[in-house]
Amino acid sequence: MSAQDAQATQPVDEPDVLPAGAEIEDIGPPPRQKSRVWMVRLASIVLVIGAWEALGRRVDPLFMSYPSAIAVAGAQLLATGELLTALYSSLRTLLLAFVISSIAGIALGLLIGRYRTIEAATDWLVNALYATPLVAIVPLVVLWFGLGDGAKLFIVTILAVFPILINTIAGVRNVPPALIDVGAAFAAKEWQIFTKIILPSALPYMMTGLRLGIGRAIIGMVVAEFFTAITGLGALIVKYGNQYDTASMFVPIFVLMFLGVTLTAGVRYVEEWIAPWRYTEE
Repeated sequence: MSAQDAQATQPVDEPDVLPAGAEIEDIGPPPRQKSRVWMVRLASIVLVIGAWEALGRRVDPLFMSYPSAIAVAGAQLLATGELLTALYSSLRTLLLAFVISSIAGIALGLLIGRYRTIEAATDWLVNALYATPLVAIVPLVVLWFGLGDGAKLFIVTILAVFPILINTIAGVRNVPPALIDVGAAFAAKEWQIFTKIILPSALPYMMTGLRLGIGRAIIGMVVAEFFTAITGLGALIVKYGNQYDTASMFVPIFVLMFLGVTLTAGVRYVEEWIAPWRYTEE
């Protein structure tokens, strides 16, 4: 057999190319690693709650409660309907204010980040309001809007809008100029540059602003309800704090914690849905 025949009979390495129609599987941590993470997380939760239960029983109930007493108080508040009524009042204001602040923050952020003239006219106002402790103007807001839902809506909106606004501005400014130049070179209209270049590039920043805005919105809601003290979860905290009922006071606090975690996870799920490429790259 000649050398050419031997070379012809040798197997040829195929290139690392997927056939047409094949899908690339998501690369992520193996199932065993995921299960171990959840086991460690569950063990830490059980350890903290167990330690709290054991130590909380040794403390005067006036100063600290423990998980089992808080669970009993929560069941009583659910049975009377007081907790659900307060949750509905707070959640209604929170969601409405968050929608308003999201629309306003994203729209203004896109304009300020894109057009230097608008930035020059508004950056001083944004920086001044963001640096101002807005909690200090709550009594003034109460004078303007009274003790009803209008005051709470304004306070939550003004506290939640700035993280969304500032992160949107940062996202627009971090769009690679080369992409915008390519769009302009192909005679793309301004709305096409916004929808096809700026929005996809700035989307991760916008979603980060929304996650931060959720936390600020919950803080604003509680602060507003502390001052108005009429309805809502904040009013429950004030009520049972004045009655020195520590176990019942912890119930709305835990509801607020759960609300913050749930809404933040919901925003992250929306981000994975509308921007899946960001997590594929990771």
